[in-house]
Amino acid sequence: MEPLLEAGETKELDRWAMTEKGVPGEELMERAGEGLAAVVARRAPAGRITVVCGKGNNGADGIVAARHLRAAGRDVEVLLVWPPEWMGEEAQAQLKKLPGPKPLSFEAGKLHRAHVIVDALLGTGASGVPRTPADQVIEEMEAAKAPVIAADAPSGVDASTGEVAGQAVHCAATVTFQRPKLGLFIHPGKAYSGDVEVIDIGIPRGGPVRPEAGLIGSGVLREMPRRGAESTKFTSGNVFIIGGSRGLTGAPTMSALAAMRSGAGYVTVGAPASLELSFTVRLLEAMMVGLPEDGDGHLDPAGVEPVLKAIGRADAVVLGPGLSKDPDAQALVREIVPRIDVPLLIDADGLNALAGHFEDVLPQRRWPTVLTPHAGELGRLLGVDSKEIERARLSYAREAASRAKAFVVLKGDDTLVAAPSGRVAISRGAAPGLATAGTGDVLAGVIGAMLAKGMPVATAACAGVYVHVRAGQLAAAPHGPDGVIASDVISALPAALSA
Repeated sequence: MEPLLEAGETKELDRWAMTEKGVPGEELMERAGEGLAAVVARRAPAGRITVVCGKGNNGADGIVAARHLRAAGRDVEVLLVWPPEWMGEEAQAQLKKLPGPKPLSFEAGKLHRAHVIVDALLGTGASGVPRTPADQVIEEMEAAKAPVIAADAPSGVDASTGEVAGQAVHCAATVTFQRPKLGLFIHPGKAYSGDVEVIDIGIPRGGPVRPEAGLIGSGVLREMPRRGAESTKFTSGNVFIIGGSRGLTGAPTMSALAAMRSGAGYVTVGAPASLELSFTVRLLEAMMVGLPEDGDGHLDPAGVEPVLKAIGRADAVVLGPGLSKDPDAQALVREIVPRIDVPLLIDADGLNALAGHFEDVLPQRRWPTVLTPHAGELGRLLGVDSKEIERARLSYAREAASRAKAFVVLKGDDTLVAAPSGRVAISRGAAPGLATAGTGDVLAGVIGAMLAKGMPVATAACAGVYVHVRAGQLAAAPHGPDGVIASDVISALPAALSA
């Protein structure tokens, strides 16, 4: 993974570079400002540049950038939100070096002449609701017609979590220093950050910081076992999918197809016995096991022992696709989850069955567990509204993973893979074609195949997320994201596995 830093880790890395490695703080600031100026000049090759400066080091970075831009002949206006004497020592020192027109005090309406705005107001150390006058300045930058480029983090976005407590600036780009910041890749902060560009400011390799988060990269696929001459259908991974109900046979079918296209050598669907024909006409290569049902096309809670017996030689189980919210089927979930003795992925209505019970059921498991909720499903598990989940995605994903003693894959454009330890892996996203029915079932099948291949649970979840996103991008290539359906994503999985 590419490491992502929280604000405190960034501060510690700066301190280490200056006090233990002897890198002058002024040199770090100079490189940051110079890199910021270069990005601004490239993105806005002409027109007036307005730099909005706060009173801390973020403002000082903006002043350095203004100096470099003026030296290159650009028309640069510097606006100070606080009086110069209120600014930090570094910022005051940089003001003395600034050639050309003196900085002006920020006033309402000052941004209307700008062709591009540099947001150097708050930076990575800020959190919570911006206070006056910062909130008013943020509102002005939001209302301006010119694009905004942020220094290190958009003002109003918590760089450690991605949370946005009040007003924040939607930026065309964010120029972040040395290493990317965690909050720039998690919604809602991700939506404010625009394109993220990282500037090397000369901090030596190493350091005392051991980040607990990172971006998932293609390297995760190197850990995936591949079929060889000695492989059999069983050594390639045996996935058993439990789900389906009357009217909901598509979901387990897509999970099964996705598992097969992701390299699983043997896939079985366990579903209500009366639905066997629905599966056999769609799944030529998968097995189907009819399980006890209640007479209305739902799994029966009296079928615990037959279900556990049917799992048999499975290497991993996917539980929940198409299961329905029927009380009998959901009761069955709660009975079998603690007794499934292989890696288990729980999705969709399997998750809904655990609402109000997941701390009683999941920590009992001796084998790895992966939960794949969207915000609404995670909200039901934790007893909070889905809007609250979306407000603080990182916090709630970590909380659920800790309480359930399971890996939580919180789905979204910024899909988070949270471990019980608190470590988090984040998808880069950028696959809008996945915003269609059935792609969650596809993801369940992909991760199920990775688990069945014997991959460590964290690696399996991350690999599944990466392949799923890449398949979504490939599926959208011929006709755009609006034309993608889940079966297109399944068809693109083999190519995604080679990416």
